[in-house]
Amino acid sequence: MPRLVVTPGEPAGVGPDLLLEVATKDWPFEIVAVADSNMLAERAHLLGLSISMEPANYATAPSPHRAGLLPVDHVTCMYSVVAGKLTSGNAAYVLTTLDRAIDHCLIGRANALVTGPIHKATITQSGEPFDGHTNYLATRCQAPPPIMLLTTADQSFRVALATMHLPLVDVPTALSVEGLQHVFRTTADGLQRDFGLLSPRLLVTGLNPHAGEDGTLGTEETHVIKPAILAARNHGIHIEGPFSADTVFVDDLRTRGDVVIAMYHDQGLPAIKYAGFGRVINVTLGLPIVRTSVDHGTAADLAGTGRAQAKSLRAAVETAADIVRSRGT
Repeated sequence: MPRLVVTPGEPAGVGPDLLLEVATKDWPFEIVAVADSNMLAERAHLLGLSISMEPANYATAPSPHRAGLLPVDHVTCMYSVVAGKLTSGNAAYVLTTLDRAIDHCLIGRANALVTGPIHKATITQSGEPFDGHTNYLATRCQAPPPIMLLTTADQSFRVALATMHLPLVDVPTALSVEGLQHVFRTTADGLQRDFGLLSPRLLVTGLNPHAGEDGTLGTEETHVIKPAILAARNHGIHIEGPFSADTVFVDDLRTRGDVVIAMYHDQGLPAIKYAGFGRVINVTLGLPIVRTSVDHGTAADLAGTGRAQAKSLRAAVETAADIVRSRGT
């Protein structure tokens, strides 16, 4: 039975609300919150949720989550938390919860990590260099560059990213034949290992409008993307493209593949979020640990109001448990 460690992320955001809502249901796996137990208790009181906290015990075998009882691996917030009031004062707390949860997964105390939303600006304002969960996880796990995969809960729509959080002006120079081969290989391997697809079918977008239109609108397709696709195909990967991004997400084309690999963040994510916002999960491919996350931000305006929807976090914990089973760990 899997044991999932969950970091609710920014304590003043909606992450604690979502975790507490998830904790009100029974689950066929164990959920451990890596967070400040007092902050969670205060938020539960604010939301009118009856949740009891107990110290986490990693020495025993995992047991199914019981509604209303949440094991907590306590990490103390350095500053008081007011729902909806983001502050850089608790940046070190956020990173400490993340570090502790990663360590539990690396040494086998836990089987998967599920992360709540963070606010990158409050962390960087504290003086800590931080460009997001994905690269932070890769550094802590001493792993090659991982791949950000967004998938709907029913696995009917998947998008992977060749580049992640980059200014648009930097995307063309970030693309290389070797780098794209790594993206294609890591994506194919991840879909096999984590989702049980024996021969994943990859669809690749172009970078430019109309996939460059034979060099008229750009040459990255000819000089970088097509050679990388050909090399991947020669290594046995089922891959097609480059396709124009304005048509690849049309159902008749998209469903020919198991994933669309977009060249940059806002080329791929608007399509999947429009199709399934609130039921989309972020999965990190290429790590030695299992990691899933929600598809949204901290939503400070909803924190503590009881109006936040936990659909994405529920899907993230279910998907994490499914991936653990798929890996056989």
